Amino acid sequence: MKNAVIGNNKQKANLIVLGAVPRLLYLLQQETSSTELRTECAVVLGSLAMGTENNVKSLLDCHIIPALLQGLLSPDLKFIEACLRCLRTIFTSPVTPEELLYTGPDHQTILFNHGAVQNIAHLLVSTSYKVRMQALKCFSVLAFENPQVSMTLVNVLVDGELLPQIFVKMLQRDKPIEMQLTSAKCLTYMCRAGAIRTDDNCIVLKTLPCLVRMCSKERLLEERVEGAETLAYLIETDVELQRIASITDHLIAMLADYFKYPSSVSAITDIKRLDHDLKHAHELRQAAFKLYASLGANDEDIRKKIIETENMMDRIVNGLSESSIKVRLAAVRCLHSLSRSVQQLRTSFQDHAVWKPLMKVLQNAPDEILVVASSTLCNLLLEFSPSKEPILESGAVELLCSLTQSENLALRVNGIWALMNMAFQAEQKIKSDILRGLSTEQLFQLLSDSDVNVLMKTLGLLRNLLSTRPHIDHIMSTHGKQIMQAVTLILEGEHNIEVKEQTLCILANIADGTTAKELIMTNDDILQKIKYYMSHSNAKLQLAAMFCISNLVWNEEEGSQERQDKLRDMGIVDILHKLSQSSDPNLCDKAKTALQQYLA
Repeated sequence: MKNAVIGNNKQKANLIVLGAVPRLLYLLQQETSSTELRTECAVVLGSLAMGTENNVKSLLDCHIIPALLQGLLSPDLKFIEACLRCLRTIFTSPVTPEELLYTGPDHQTILFNHGAVQNIAHLLVSTSYKVRMQALKCFSVLAFENPQVSMTLVNVLVDGELLPQIFVKMLQRDKPIEMQLTSAKCLTYMCRAGAIRTDDNCIVLKTLPCLVRMCSKERLLEERVEGAETLAYLIETDVELQRIASITDHLIAMLADYFKYPSSVSAITDIKRLDHDLKHAHELRQAAFKLYASLGANDEDIRKKIIETENMMDRIVNGLSESSIKVRLAAVRCLHSLSRSVQQLRTSFQDHAVWKPLMKVLQNAPDEILVVASSTLCNLLLEFSPSKEPILESGAVELLCSLTQSENLALRVNGIWALMNMAFQAEQKIKSDILRGLSTEQLFQLLSDSDVNVLMKTLGLLRNLLSTRPHIDHIMSTHGKQIMQAVTLILEGEHNIEVKEQTLCILANIADGTTAKELIMTNDDILQKIKYYMSHSNAKLQLAAMFCISNLVWNEEEGSQERQDKLRDMGIVDILHKLSQSSDPNLCDKAKTALQQYLA
């Protein structure tokens, strides 16, 4: 059987169909079988697993994994090796569900608790290169996003040397590329998990330059992909590393080359090469976008350099409509990073009408793309961005209103945040569109959201809607009752200072309206609340309440006399006198200004 199936997929399939697998597994697990027989069975099963994905599925269906794992308890090394080889073949197949073995943080911990670190560490100095490499790979997987493992690795000694020092030796230029890359990964993961400082020499002088080297033209495409992705992860949250990377070996220009595959020249000469290039082309683009996103995350000068790289904006725009979801996500991330620049929003983003493909990406995309794309849209909707108008015309209001109803918290926040930016200093038509699109029910839903970010952004939206007098009066004439209800609700609820302050500022805006004022003056409940906050222990809330009072007593406006009298009868003037003696200069000034209105 063994000789028949080696290298022959047809024979493998025949044997599986004939029911060989359950019989082989039976013999493998029989205590009475000789070790030679059990080993041969494992070898044949391993050979069957080397065939098509369907073969692997058939093996999994017969519960091969528990049988092989049981085999690892045998005292016989040859049998153990055959079982391990077969397991490795099965687990490297894409059809095998990974949760059958160790993946994920809880599994890292199980391996860690069983002494994986100590048992694998000494293999790093093995005489066999293959063993050293596998040990290195193990450490990279164990350390990834795992502070517990990473903190331990920093202090592990192997032959009197600390692990980080061993990793640094392994990423020197004379070592094989695979080894350089994997040890750079180990150090990167330990750094991101907080076990090595970002300004440590082993990161700044060793790991970062090594990863930049991996991005150069001399490297294989696979190595360039891995190098760029690891570097993007290393510098993602650290400004200083972003600055250092951006001036190392002309990295920004070097990455532009990632977009030039498959190159037209290789097409004619070598069909195999073309196939390889095509396969890696989208991986290269994804890696380049990711690294550009990390490089430009914080520094304005770096963003400028990225955008000035040849055809950069066109490449991003093309990336947004690629068929590969990974490339689309990376392109959106890159765009988001660059959209943090006021300068670029006014120039490059405008010249390339970036909002068009972005709006297209937002139609029925998966959540992970939606979150980044909607964050980018928030930036494009800031008041100084020329893209604001065309975005509105392309149906953004409905799109964003629908995001506010999402189950996904990040999408709710971004939807309401973008609407808040859209409403800032906007004309009345836009404001009415937003209120229509949101509906009063949805507005209340958002104001009672359990997440404080959603609540704050919704209040911000209301505050932006209720600015400039004609707008305030218009909106309060149509939605006054509901808005006053919402304000009352929040001032009565258990909310933090910031939330209450925003709410009082909204009231102050309403008090600034001509007809809208009356909604406050005729609402004794609200007036009592304003009075209560004037004497609150928190100065921010006192100040916000005073703004309301100032706007209500301002004497150049119609009906100011009646309003002043009513507020005096409520005891507001007494409080103002008290506050005019306050040690807080802001409160003192505001109180004096309000009192002057009574004298004028």
